[in-house]
Amino acid sequence: MVEVTEPAEFMPGVIRAVSSREIYRNPWLSLREDVVERPDGTCGIYSVVDRPDYAVVIAAENGGFHLVEQYRYPTGGRYWEFPQGCFPAGRTGSAEELGRAELAEETGISATSWTSLGQLHGWHGASGQQFTVFLATGLSPGVPRREHEEQDMRHRWVPRAEFERLIRTGGIRDDSTTAAYLLLLLHERATA
Repeated sequence: MVEVTEPAEFMPGVIRAVSSREIYRNPWLSLREDVVERPDGTCGIYSVVDRPDYAVVIAAENGGFHLVEQYRYPTGGRYWEFPQGCFPAGRTGSAEELGRAELAEETGISATSWTSLGQLHGWHGASGQQFTVFLATGLSPGVPRREHEEQDMRHRWVPRAEFERLIRTGGIRDDSTTAAYLLLLLHERATA
């Protein structure tokens, strides 16, 4: 059995921030460097990427899923993934509102049923950013309203068997998509 603990900020004596300074900021993220003190009294540096939380949407119908694909500059490749994203700077709302906005923006699809499957951290070794996974059903098509940065995005529906093949063969490499799929499998098992 794995013991679940609260984040360090709720656990006195685990790791304490001595100081913090922002190194870099742009409209999508900031990077800070914290000097920390460990429980044994030694000090070190911790680099933290601060980004807004995001939503991942599993738009499911007819035994398959709606995926989007775009060029990912850091990895130099195009990969399929579930629709996902965060609010632009200056905009806020609930995780479900974000999921609805991202699904409509990237695919044009709207959904009548939204089920939250859980929240996960995408990179908890370097960021506190988390994402909420939604199962969207009762789908209706529409026209995508993609952001300028998403101009090369493609959208298509794939059957579940092809989705799993894409994971195995590297057509899907997004950790948020594969983790979201695991939450879906656990949800299906619990509600079967």
